[in-house]
Amino acid sequence: MSGATEARLKELGIEIPSAPAPAANYVPFVQSGNLLFISGQIPFVGGNVGHKGRLGEDLDVAAGKAAARQCAINILAQCKAALGDLDRIRRVVKLGGFVSSTADFTEQPAVINGASDLMVEVLGERGRHARFAVGAPVLPLGVSVEIDAIVEVE
Repeated sequence: MSGATEARLKELGIEIPSAPAPAANYVPFVQSGNLLFISGQIPFVGGNVGHKGRLGEDLDVAAGKAAARQCAINILAQCKAALGDLDRIRRVVKLGGFVSSTADFTEQPAVINGASDLMVEVLGERGRHARFAVGAPVLPLGVSVEIDAIVEVE
């Protein structure tokens, strides 16, 4: 491990996995100037699709937050694959959160807090970001959460 961000991850007991491979015809990240665009990340855990189901039907907010947290870990994995060093992250600019949920479920922001909280926990002020959190009737592979990111880099 190298750098302050890696040390913080170790302190928190968070292991960044290898970046998940794309599931279709797209690339996992694109850098344009000093912005890194991370494609939507789903909650892969140990190479397997995790956290399946819909909020308000199969899962509660706590389970949704855990899924969002795993998505954020996978976003950091993509950042590490793109940059080599997580200390090159200047700021998380924006997260976009999609929550598979029933029509009457309205806690999408609380679910996506799982990712927002992780970014601040790991990156401090560099992790504070703009975002959106919306509901969707279904997400790829039946997962409960998908999150993309825009990150400013050095």
